[in-house]
Amino acid sequence: MIKKSRQVRDYKLLDKTLPTLRYVNPEEVFIHLQNNRCKTYDIFVKEGDHVLLGEVIGMRHGGFFEQPVHATVSGTVGKISKKFHRTGRKVDTVHIKNDFLDTMHESVVDRSIEEIEKLTQDEIVEIVKEKGLVGLGGSGFPTYIKLATKEKIDTVVINAVECEPYLSSDYRMILEHPGEILEGLKYIMQALNAKKGLIAIKSKKTPLYQILSQLLNTRYKDLNVEVAKLGNHYPQGWEVEVFKWALGIEIPHGQLPMKYGVIGFNVTTAYGIHSAIRHNLPVYERHFTVNGDAVKFPQNIRVRVGTSVKKLIEISDGYDTLQKEVIVVMGGPMMGTSTVSDDVIVSKTTTSVLIFKNVEYKEEPCVRCGSCVYSCPAHLEPVQIMNAVKRNDKDVMKGLEAFKCIECGLCTYVCTSKIHVTDYIRKAKRLIG
Repeated sequence: MIKKSRQVRDYKLLDKTLPTLRYVNPEEVFIHLQNNRCKTYDIFVKEGDHVLLGEVIGMRHGGFFEQPVHATVSGTVGKISKKFHRTGRKVDTVHIKNDFLDTMHESVVDRSIEEIEKLTQDEIVEIVKEKGLVGLGGSGFPTYIKLATKEKIDTVVINAVECEPYLSSDYRMILEHPGEILEGLKYIMQALNAKKGLIAIKSKKTPLYQILSQLLNTRYKDLNVEVAKLGNHYPQGWEVEVFKWALGIEIPHGQLPMKYGVIGFNVTTAYGIHSAIRHNLPVYERHFTVNGDAVKFPQNIRVRVGTSVKKLIEISDGYDTLQKEVIVVMGGPMMGTSTVSDDVIVSKTTTSVLIFKNVEYKEEPCVRCGSCVYSCPAHLEPVQIMNAVKRNDKDVMKGLEAFKCIECGLCTYVCTSKIHVTDYIRKAKRLIG
């Protein structure tokens, strides 16, 4: 009997339990000058220049916005070279040799609580824009654009669900920096004049509920924020699912949550907003998960943005030496991107690297079991979309609403024939624009 599948085996035992290792003094960093949203850029420094931590060294250009590029260490500028981005593409990066002094740029100055309380929405938006803050859960969407909304926002939701298997960097972030996250939420609520805040976690993450509740009942008892325990299914972290189960609000496809009085931010983004408002700092460090069945010592690491993933694998005791070939995935196993090399650089939006044994699966013909249809959270017909792609029938792809796919990977995960169904739907989305 075919049943709906929303459970994905979790592998967060060792890395979730251990304290986060700090590796914040790499010998060198490579700062991305391009990313998946910004193809062009200006560079403000040249080889041999000395730069300071937090200094603006370039500007990325997107379709309707710009992103300043900041130095994440103090040191000497090297050459521009191409390195792998988390998307699997090679992009331009600028090399900085670390002087290990962490000399801060003059712009990095703490704001007092009194100064912060007087900040208007426009002033908070400008600070966040200057610090180049984006969605740190992986979306990379400019945070200042969301904060600048003129819609009436009743509730700010912090998404701390982290539903992908193997990943636990957000979990450790909350355990180790709960106060900063609540402060970041407070600043978001101030900017949007929102009366209520909500932090969404999975119900099984009891330690997170305990520590957040303790702070909300003591230090932040005047802050109208609650912790919502949501289901443990996948993809509970999908924003539409979070709003549905946390607030009872269903957001139709293609509509913005702000129209319904709600707005969401990733938990790491909330931490980044705290750093920007309180300390005038860009995102120069982040929590990062190294995991998988082909890495010797899975763990979470606090790293500088611009650090080599290859180095992080090395300090996690390297690969399982019994494996002749491994698979490197940037991001989670369900929605991440396989890369042809481990020579990837940590960007602001890079959450993890997963190293897997290379297991060959023979793809069989579809048996029309319906597993993908029953399990699709967007209520699509993945197998029919796949067939339309094979026929190159764009009209059918549109009629089957392939554009609604969130690329969660469940259709591939549950396929009894080991077909990479998600890849076909990704192709359909590209074909129909």
